[in-house]
Amino acid sequence: MTFTPLGDSAVVVALGAGIDEEALRRVRALTALLGGERPAGIYDVVPAYATVTVFYDPGRLAGARPYETVCRFITERSRNLEAEAKKKPATVARVIEIPVCYGGEHGPDLGLVAEHCGLDAEDVVAKHRGADYLVHAIGFAPGFCYLGGLPMKLHTPRRPTPRVTVPTGSVGIGGAQTGIYPLSTPGGWQLIGRTPLALFRPDATEPALLRVGDRVKFRSITAEEFAAWK
Repeated sequence: MTFTPLGDSAVVVALGAGIDEEALRRVRALTALLGGERPAGIYDVVPAYATVTVFYDPGRLAGARPYETVCRFITERSRNLEAEAKKKPATVARVIEIPVCYGGEHGPDLGLVAEHCGLDAEDVVAKHRGADYLVHAIGFAPGFCYLGGLPMKLHTPRRPTPRVTVPTGSVGIGGAQTGIYPLSTPGGWQLIGRTPLALFRPDATEPALLRVGDRVKFRSITAEEFAAWK
């Protein structure tokens, strides 16, 4: 476990590297240990991949060295980290099914991905929807999910030039990951399909549909089903 300052108001705690399920288990355990009552001034704990970032307001922390204060808090709370990480989760991980219309106007890069991978478009779809995915991070845009578990055969580089606008719900491949654009934003991932499901709901109690640690399964739907989705 290593600490690194992020500007003057956050600490990044590294518990591993890259897209690693075991590291994510430790990340979720540390996030749980840092939950609940916290010193005034520590206002957010954000898990992602192999890190946990703790955000704080230096002006509200006691003492002359707020960074060191936060690091001590993290160290004290993490004494039982390994035991916590090995515990069986109290609840079964959520499995969220995402309907996707692959190819056509909804997946303009499906043919490019198929060509890059040496597969037919149908094989790309079959491999993509047949895999089990794990949410490693939420970020970039509200509700954007970074999913690990993409079959190696489908690993495809991002586009050399990002699109100015990616339609809401677009499902893309970027390197070794797949993800879903919850809002219309610029983006450089290869778009292979689109979901009609809302991944970001601003008025909901929990606006982002997905959480770090969720499991995701994709289900193929037709263009007619996409158009009729309510």
